[in-house]
Amino acid sequence: MIVIITWEMKLRVLKDSRRAAYARERMADFAARCRRGGLAVTPQRLAIIEALLGATDHPRAEAICAAVRRRHPHVSLATVHRTLETLCRIGEARKVTTLHDSARYDGNLEPHHHVVCVRCRRIRDVEIAGLERALAGALAAPGFKPFGWSLEIQALCDDCASLDAGAGRAPKLRGARAAQVEVKPA
Repeated sequence: MIVIITWEMKLRVLKDSRRAAYARERMADFAARCRRGGLAVTPQRLAIIEALLGATDHPRAEAICAAVRRRHPHVSLATVHRTLETLCRIGEARKVTTLHDSARYDGNLEPHHHVVCVRCRRIRDVEIAGLERALAGALAAPGFKPFGWSLEIQALCDDCASLDAGAGRAPKLRGARAAQVEVKPA
């Protein structure tokens, strides 16, 4: 028996302006969540999570460290790395695109996905309406019960594409796999 499922999905890039209210809400309860989890609340940890929540570009540890050092000049990159890993472990942050040059971090824990430029590595948050409904139950693998998923769309951003178009050449992609996808209307 073959089962064909059809659905309509709509992709929407999330606006950076939505992050400010979300960051305020998360910061308001961060200390309490840490204490409940048995994690000490230090000025450095507060500064690191604040820098992560304030960023919209899914920063690397080095960028977060630079932001934190403006208020805490003696914070080391090793401290930032350890803290980010701890935040990921306790569910306060997540890694994005760990297969690329270096880990990038995301403080947005709301359900969303990412589109990544394969040239400049720019990452944007996206929502794909209808995806969860379409995949519910379809991702069960023997011995596993899925509880969530994250999709990474590899693409070429408009800025990088226009650079190639202006130079009259085809895009040269770093580390991207070529893929052909056929989309058939439902």
